[in-house]
Amino acid sequence: MIKAGYIVHSELKNTTDEDARKLDVINIAFAHCRNARFFFEHEEDLAGLGRLRRANPALRILFSVGGWGSGGFSTMAASREGRERFAASCLDAVKRYRLDGIDIDWEYPGLDWAGIDASPDDKVNFTLLLAAMRERFDRYDKNLMLTAAVGCDRYFLENTEMEKAAPLLDYVSVMTYDMRGCQDRITGHHTNLFAPDKPDLFRSYRSVDYSVRLYHEGGVPLDKLVIGLAFYSRMWEDVSSQEENGLWQMSGPGNYGPSFGLLADRYINQNGFIRYWDDRCQAPYLFDGRTLISYDDEQSIAAKCRYAAEKGLRGLMYWEHSCDPGRRLLDTLFRCVPDPAALS
Repeated sequence: MIKAGYIVHSELKNTTDEDARKLDVINIAFAHCRNARFFFEHEEDLAGLGRLRRANPALRILFSVGGWGSGGFSTMAASREGRERFAASCLDAVKRYRLDGIDIDWEYPGLDWAGIDASPDDKVNFTLLLAAMRERFDRYDKNLMLTAAVGCDRYFLENTEMEKAAPLLDYVSVMTYDMRGCQDRITGHHTNLFAPDKPDLFRSYRSVDYSVRLYHEGGVPLDKLVIGLAFYSRMWEDVSSQEENGLWQMSGPGNYGPSFGLLADRYINQNGFIRYWDDRCQAPYLFDGRTLISYDDEQSIAAKCRYAAEKGLRGLMYWEHSCDPGRRLLDTLFRCVPDPAALS
């Protein structure tokens, strides 16, 4: 199984040789699509890529293009000329920066949630874009990688043709985080492995396992699926009840919480916060009587590693490297992927 990490370009300088040896793939976040071309304006941040390659010659380094609020995809993909221009510029970037491929992070085809351009035609054009890139890459070097980061729920499959896209991709990274907490007023887990027994609650069906089954049923082979780990948290304040230690209770709107590094330093069993474990969902959470925080830790990551091995998945990835300065989560991922049973 592969271990892949998303690293914001400015964080590359803090990525150590040891980090590189513990990863199989680095996704540099983010380049963008501008005027139907690959666009990146922080070349100075790429100075250390040679050092990382020397530390791990087998490491594959990709540029991730897109991210939340990054538009231009729909307009570019709407024409053959636009798709070909973008594919050619991506290959030029791969050559220029000596990379191993491109990760497409279009959030999301057919949807303008992030204020970006969108069209119903994105469903077909997403496939046509990947086909143009795959053809262009293979003509130059069949070893170049093409991957995609995709949403965790049915909305992504309804607006794409994943059964046609999957053969064009080396693998599909499912963003199995932010499953709750985006202004939701009921507390919950945002990156749980399994769903709770709460069928009446909003989005309670969401889980890593649900996403894996959804994409597999939608035409993506299990051995092309990569599941996501969250190195950051989601937080709900003003929780209305202490029942179930604050879990599944009414609250103020959920939003981003601290990174794992801050959780470890200031929150986990500190300053009134108690760490709880949901055995059904295989997920930890913190509660201090008023605020609930959902996150991934060593125990939940080990559970996801075992799940990925049992299901025959391609691997695991995480967002984002700088959120784990002590490398506790990365070390867990590194240890458990070769032998998940060792952490059972």
